[in-house]
Amino acid sequence: MTILADRPVDPTSEAETVRPGNATAKHRNVSLLSVATTTADRVTTSADIEERLRGALRRLRLPSGLLERVAGVKERRNWGEGQTFHEAAIDAGRRAMAEAGIQPHDVGLLINTSVTRPHLEPSVAVRLHHGLGLPSSAINFDIANACLGFVNAMSVAAGMIDSGQIQYALIVDGEDADQVQLNTIDRLNQGSRNRKDFMSEFASLTLGSGAAAAVLGRTDAHPRGHRLIGGVTRAATQWYDLCVGSPDGMFTDAKMLLKGGMELVVEAWNEAKAHFDWADMDRYVLHQVSDVHTNAFVNAIGVPRSKVPTTYERFGNVGPASIPITLADEVAKGSIRSGDRVFLGGVGSGINTAMLELHW
Repeated sequence: MTILADRPVDPTSEAETVRPGNATAKHRNVSLLSVATTTADRVTTSADIEERLRGALRRLRLPSGLLERVAGVKERRNWGEGQTFHEAAIDAGRRAMAEAGIQPHDVGLLINTSVTRPHLEPSVAVRLHHGLGLPSSAINFDIANACLGFVNAMSVAAGMIDSGQIQYALIVDGEDADQVQLNTIDRLNQGSRNRKDFMSEFASLTLGSGAAAAVLGRTDAHPRGHRLIGGVTRAATQWYDLCVGSPDGMFTDAKMLLKGGMELVVEAWNEAKAHFDWADMDRYVLHQVSDVHTNAFVNAIGVPRSKVPTTYERFGNVGPASIPITLADEVAKGSIRSGDRVFLGGVGSGINTAMLELHW
């Protein structure tokens, strides 16, 4: 991995911020070998949710069809009887390894990026490590960074592969939106809730359940893999409290989160121009939130909307799993072909942004 310094900065200038440069990197010998998803069985439409909120919508004088009209989310998935997020993550991991042509004993690193966690410790990764039958030599841990965890994990794993510490990394994510949505619906149905309360919890109603996994390995050992070129991450953590979530609920200042997120995206995009040419990629696979967020991202970086596939209409916002789910969906449809250049990017509450380039 090559760490790239940002452009030289005049230390006497107050107009620019000096950066250490360690958030911009290019990878020498890393490829994405596979990406797999596990879909939750139960379909929950936005109409279903609004029916359960009928009393609250009437009391607050809010129109029906709000979720679909404002967010563009027609339905989302929830786990069915006998399904759990961790078993789904294990299933996705197994299929990702099979697709990559590797065995559990080959894996040197497992990173779980799930926002969903039933307890504070141990890590979710240990349960997945055991369920996947990985060897005791395989490093395992969680990376929790809101909706950017999967992309962050790809960067961390790529650096470890480039360094020679490991040969294969398995990145896994499983999300369960059931409890947060049940709690949100129950709370919004309480007579004391007003319109401001409703809108602060609106994003919780767009969440969906799902799982995804990916395998990274050395390019020289897998010349038909999809090269990970490199990427950037940037932070605007002064906005740490604009979106705060737990199993009890997710509370968001949507207007300020969108504004702060797009400012950070533009900053990161412009700084990346010194190292990457992302103006004319074949596909821009973004974190899936809503119509509003997708259009804002597209307008902020100035790319064609036709090159931005979306899955939130069917799956909702599946947190960190949404980027690999959308990538896998495009691959399954044949929309990504050999030689294509693919951009992965998104914004996570915090606020953070992460962007990566793949050559298919």
